[in-house]
Amino acid sequence: MANLRISLVQTTLHWEDKKANLEMLERKIENIPGKPELIVLPEMFSTGFSMNKELLAETMEDYTVNWLRKTAAKKGAIITGSIIAKDESKTETRFYNRLIWMLPNGEFAFYDKRHLFAYGTEDKHFSAGNKRLIASVNGWKINLQICYDLRFPVWLRQSPVEKPAMAPEYDLLIVSANWPLARSLAWRTLLQARAIENQCYVIGVNRTGQDGKGLEYGGESMVVGPSGEHIKIMGAAEEIFSHTLDREKLEGLRTQLPFWRDADTFFIQP
Repeated sequence: MANLRISLVQTTLHWEDKKANLEMLERKIENIPGKPELIVLPEMFSTGFSMNKELLAETMEDYTVNWLRKTAAKKGAIITGSIIAKDESKTETRFYNRLIWMLPNGEFAFYDKRHLFAYGTEDKHFSAGNKRLIASVNGWKINLQICYDLRFPVWLRQSPVEKPAMAPEYDLLIVSANWPLARSLAWRTLLQARAIENQCYVIGVNRTGQDGKGLEYGGESMVVGPSGEHIKIMGAAEEIFSHTLDREKLEGLRTQLPFWRDADTFFIQP
């Protein structure tokens, strides 16, 4: 299995302005040096963390998903991050905080945020997802999550694929976030804890700057190694950081200290 080159895009966001955000992100992505295989954007990267779903929500055939498809193809990399999405049927319309996993060939998958941030009334505006998405690239299994999900270790807990344990469920946990500065200690601590308990790499990509509600975001996007070591902690400024995840290092740790084999097997009911 090969190493994996990932780029983290930490940026300010224009409040509820899709055109401005996508133009800005397109410039940033074009200027990422080298050839990343995966580019990670913050939560609600096209709008900021807005509850204005009636105005901003899109289907999977609309503007932002088409932009992701075009940009991923142009850069030759997978791009992931969440948007405000809607699913329409004859009887109802449901809204989701949806993370898109867009491949360079235009195919995509998605994860709907499971844990909605009640403190910010997210639960009043969006429906919760009930299924994890574990994607795959270059032999790496990647668990994709959104912001507040980080606080719920059972939902993120690695369970051996079968007993007796044959292989871990995933190798990398990605958290796309709009995590406020006021709770930055929790952000840093929880990212590190998830890496230690799951013996995996963890990447958290947060925004920076101020949103339309006056909330401050401190950035501090991170790459955490499978022993919990800090590989990179960004500051509060806009930054793009690229790093190659080392497969041999991950496998060596899991072989030397095979704690993952003793994990409980369980299923969470929808």
